[in-house]
Amino acid sequence: MDAERARLMQGAHEAGGVGAFLGVVRGGAGLRALTLEHYPGMTESMIGRIAAEAQARFGLLGCTIIHRVGRLGVGEPIVLVLCLAAHRAAALDATAFVMDWLKTRAPFWKREEFEDGRTAWVDAREADDAAAARWARDGRAG
Repeated sequence: MDAERARLMQGAHEAGGVGAFLGVVRGGAGLRALTLEHYPGMTESMIGRIAAEAQARFGLLGCTIIHRVGRLGVGEPIVLVLCLAAHRAAALDATAFVMDWLKTRAPFWKREEFEDGRTAWVDAREADDAAAARWARDGRAG
């Protein structure tokens, strides 16, 4: 995180804050690992569009989004979001916006692996859609 933050802030003398989120694989209920799949090219394109939208909406000075794929064990990092802005509120709001849109718009599929050998695909959650809807413009999400 420190290296990415330093890279993002390099030369940004007007910056007043960095919003940061590090998502990790949450354990419990016998979960051993999470496998994230994606469509290369399509996923990176959507992540770029989300970053550009965050920069436009919140006047960011910079935005870093790193999302891992593949098999990840409990406690391992999944996603890093850093949003650099002149003011604290914009940095924090942009970070929340990016995470809400990543959860609902970026094409990732998650499969859980349990200690007893079971696996299960993770379904989309209504709570994630509701969180993303708060960023609606003109009555539409997005």
